[in-house]
Amino acid sequence: MKKLVKLLRENARLSNDELAVMLGITEKEVAEKIAQLEKDGTIIGYSAIINEEEFDKNAVSAFIEVRVSPAVNCGYDDIAAEIAQYKEVSSVYLMSGGYDLAVTVKGSNLREVATFVSDRLAPLDGVLSATTHFILHRYKEKDKLFVSETDERSLVSP
Repeated sequence: MKKLVKLLRENARLSNDELAVMLGITEKEVAEKIAQLEKDGTIIGYSAIINEEEFDKNAVSAFIEVRVSPAVNCGYDDIAAEIAQYKEVSSVYLMSGGYDLAVTVKGSNLREVATFVSDRLAPLDGVLSATTHFILHRYKEKDKLFVSETDERSLVSP
């Protein structure tokens, strides 16, 4: 199963036939393993990795450090679930260190992200503070490089 998951992480568009050849099993066995991974919640979805800077030049993404006061009897789960429900939110992680939750948001412009933080996120019960970091340029995401090998900025002379 681990090798199958590794192959799907690298390229979820591989056909069951291609996966079967790579794994040395039948196409039917691949389909059964994938179905089981989906059923048990190991695979929860499939998506394309989009170079947002090329797709929408005005789009903005931000990484927000959120400090919260966890609710009695549910810890961080309720506030994280509430934050995760917003359409602007791409991801929510419980973190160790100087803040509690890491929230990634996307918007069509800076004002949209700023409005989300000031009008929706900051006023939530339990949110103590939010520090927003706007993403200026992506170099790598989900194991994929966004910098072409011929990019002159990456050339270093001895």
